[in-house]
Amino acid sequence: MSTVALVTGGNQGLGYALVRGLCERLGPDAVVYLASRDAKRGRAAVSRLRAEGLTARAALLDVTDEAGVSALAEAVAAEHGGIDIVLSNAAARISPDVSDADQVAGFVDTNNHGTNRMLKAFVPLLRDGGRYVVVASAFGVLSRLDPRLHERFDTTRMSLEDVGEVMDGYVAEVRGGTAAASGWPDWINVASKVGQVASMRVAARDLAEGDRGIVVNAACPGLVDTAASRPWFTDMAAAKSPDDAAEDVLWLALLPKAAREPYGELVQYRAVLPWGR
Repeated sequence: MSTVALVTGGNQGLGYALVRGLCERLGPDAVVYLASRDAKRGRAAVSRLRAEGLTARAALLDVTDEAGVSALAEAVAAEHGGIDIVLSNAAARISPDVSDADQVAGFVDTNNHGTNRMLKAFVPLLRDGGRYVVVASAFGVLSRLDPRLHERFDTTRMSLEDVGEVMDGYVAEVRGGTAAASGWPDWINVASKVGQVASMRVAARDLAEGDRGIVVNAACPGLVDTAASRPWFTDMAAAKSPDDAAEDVLWLALLPKAAREPYGELVQYRAVLPWGR
């Protein structure tokens, strides 16, 4: 049975490097889906990989479209019966030149609700020994939030729907100008990353009851030199190239079948970042 993998946001940057890495490591018999929301860009990315002697399949996927996420999951299930590796990497960009109130809703819809849509649609498709990685950030830990907000992210009891409601409440506070008074951080990326990691933890918690060898984690690739990062950092000297940053994410995605740890964790440079630190 061929290994089946999917990378969202796969046509550029880190996503493209992850697709390349999977193609190289899994070999020509694997089916690696390069998912992107723009069909033309997705096909162009697959063509670039083909020029390198690598084979990937283009898949049209906008994670803000719930019907589209479900349709792709159904197509994968119909053709392959399941999936082995999912790298949930799609992310919206934010700009320092646009007010938070004007961009927070779209950002959360992609990064947080998009993460939830992917988890709901693809976790049930994971085969025994499957690997699911949410690409997030070291910002996604509770210590990045005011202690007043910690209870809102109690992942021992909340559902994915609860996480979505918290993030919708956050959007409303940003747009209403009350987020700072509630203790939310200045940069909307921080709150979003905490929400992403919370969603991963909820999904991992729910899967832990069975012993099918499935491992779910989140990964921080570190600072990556991409068009999305450059506007926010004046010094990119320490930034990794997408290919270099992909290495540790791929390590997590390709843990040996016997591995059960790390599990339900945020991992950076192959080390666990404690949720509550």
